[in-house]
Amino acid sequence: MSISEWTRQALPAMLDDLRMVVELETHSYDKAMLTAGLGGVRALAAERLGTPDRVALHDGGEHGDVLELTYEGTAPGTVLMLSHYDTVWPTGTLAEWPFTVADGRATGPGVFDMKTGLVQSVWALRGLRELGLQHPSVRLLFNGDEEIGSPFSRSSIEAAGEDALATLVFEASGGGALKTARKGVGLFDVSITGIEAHAGLDPEAGASAVHALAEVIAQVTAAAAPERGTTVNVGLVSGGTGRNVAAGRATAGVDVRVSEPAEMRRVEEAFAAVRAADPRITVSVSGAWNRPPMTQNPASQRLFKEAQSVAAGLGFALEEISVGGASDGNFVSALGRPVLDGMGAVGGGAHARDEHVLVGHIPERTALAMGLITALG
Repeated sequence: MSISEWTRQALPAMLDDLRMVVELETHSYDKAMLTAGLGGVRALAAERLGTPDRVALHDGGEHGDVLELTYEGTAPGTVLMLSHYDTVWPTGTLAEWPFTVADGRATGPGVFDMKTGLVQSVWALRGLRELGLQHPSVRLLFNGDEEIGSPFSRSSIEAAGEDALATLVFEASGGGALKTARKGVGLFDVSITGIEAHAGLDPEAGASAVHALAEVIAQVTAAAAPERGTTVNVGLVSGGTGRNVAAGRATAGVDVRVSEPAEMRRVEEAFAAVRAADPRITVSVSGAWNRPPMTQNPASQRLFKEAQSVAAGLGFALEEISVGGASDGNFVSALGRPVLDGMGAVGGGAHARDEHVLVGHIPERTALAMGLITALG
């Protein structure tokens, strides 16, 4: 039986597993549900793949735990497969938006980002083992804090991929294309301290932090350089205590995306230089780079060519795409290691109520992963 035939006949069981995983609600900020959800993922892996040769469970504290399951292969080396099990959807969303399959589409909270990819990763390994295909060892890593920047799991991800032949990230595809470049992400906070005063009785005594924030926002957003792939978005603002009070405090939350590593330093310098015109105002910018850019390093370029060859053998053309969103693949790429992202579902609507997966592509994507892992062996 060919890989493609095997994945097509496995589709009903994969959809059953997808339903189970989606119905395990795993909001990034709900530790109890994350723990229960990871227990369900671990049980799924055991049922479909048997007892792993090595298990590592890392306590994430307030964040979701990280689970690593290693299954020995029949060829040298190890392939790391990354999947996050947390979603942006608050606990209780499922009650009003249940998992549904209709008209060739599967919908439900987290189905596209990225629980379908998680299920595909498990079934890709099952297929290799069931068909008796030679393949390297496979390490499955499941983390529960990706949607909030992987503050705990980053170190585990970097360590798990240190000896890997390749890291395959089962985030959703870009319309079927693999994601070979992603922007880096910086999360910054602007804090402004002014002087409170009555806006009518003593306006000159005040130094409004809100007015200063308007000045500073213009300076912050001026750091954008779209021609170099750098964007700056002020997405949150707050300040003041009343409309008749010169505001004593104001804050802004800033999201920065960069395509080039060198832009990180330039943006930092621009933010450090922001000032308010009123010398009585204090401005401070804090924050950090959450993820470095995922760039097309030579190792990843060779890996993509291998994936294209595998896809051609399966009867379809595989494209690559660069996207503005970041993932755990950024961490691996920044270390110069071979990584391919977007190995997961074909569909759309990430983080939106129209989130969906095109069911007919699930076998093809699973077959792609199987073929690539075999080729790496």
